[in-house]
Amino acid sequence: MDLKLELVNVSKKVDKTEILHHINCCFNEGINGILGANGAGKTTLLNLIINNKKYKGDIFFNNKPFNNININEIGFLPQDFNCFESFSAIEFMDYMAILKGVSKESRKEECEYYLSLVGLNLVSRQKINTFSGGMKQRLGIAQALLNNPKILIFDEPTVGLDPKERLKFRNMLSQLSQNRIVIFSSHIVSDIEEIASSITIIKKGRIEGHGNMESLLLELEGKIWEFVEEVQEKFKPDNDMILISENTQKEKKGFRVYSPIKPYPNAVLVEPKLEDLYIYHFRDEVK
Repeated sequence: MDLKLELVNVSKKVDKTEILHHINCCFNEGINGILGANGAGKTTLLNLIINNKKYKGDIFFNNKPFNNININEIGFLPQDFNCFESFSAIEFMDYMAILKGVSKESRKEECEYYLSLVGLNLVSRQKINTFSGGMKQRLGIAQALLNNPKILIFDEPTVGLDPKERLKFRNMLSQLSQNRIVIFSSHIVSDIEEIASSITIIKKGRIEGHGNMESLLLELEGKIWEFVEEVQEKFKPDNDMILISENTQKEKKGFRVYSPIKPYPNAVLVEPKLEDLYIYHFRDEVK
């Protein structure tokens, strides 16, 4: 049976202020992306799932109440992953394995296996303070995999990584999603677009969209246009128009915009992309 984590009408308050509002979404086996601007509520939502307390509503795992789940069924890589930099990678893994209740008999084998899985087996005796940002991130993934959890949660995992390391991370995530629910949050559209089979868009603690890419983009179908104009001054979209992007083409400028109607005589209708949807929903944040 495929794995399923379902949130039904989930809300959360902090100091009497509601910061998550009636969240309804379902995370299935595979890669589930949570997309939102900084401060949208992504981390709060992930922490709620991990801590599994102090919220209204219901959470189910495979149709059973989520509070019955063993905490070791969840692996977590926080946005600010801190590790003991004076430890070697294998020492840190052993320490985390003890915390997670891995038996003494299988601890060494499990630690070495997951370090090998993330490509750190050859540097397992090195001090963590010698590692690059990407290597530390891979170590974070390795510790999250201890106990072979059914649910993996990564909060803004690609922040601070260079493009090559981000590509490695995305490839690794695809491999890890077999027979698991993987949930990762990001404000980087390309990270979500490349690998997520399901996408949840969250804004100010509310779900703005939830589903696969094709279903989400239907919201913008017939409303994304491209055109070229000779513009001397800064382009100012009309009231119903949202500027997605612009680029200079010799003495002219090319524009990509959202508009419910054809904005200019020479405008051409184009297929919407996830970036268009992100800017449509977060236009105030990305100005």
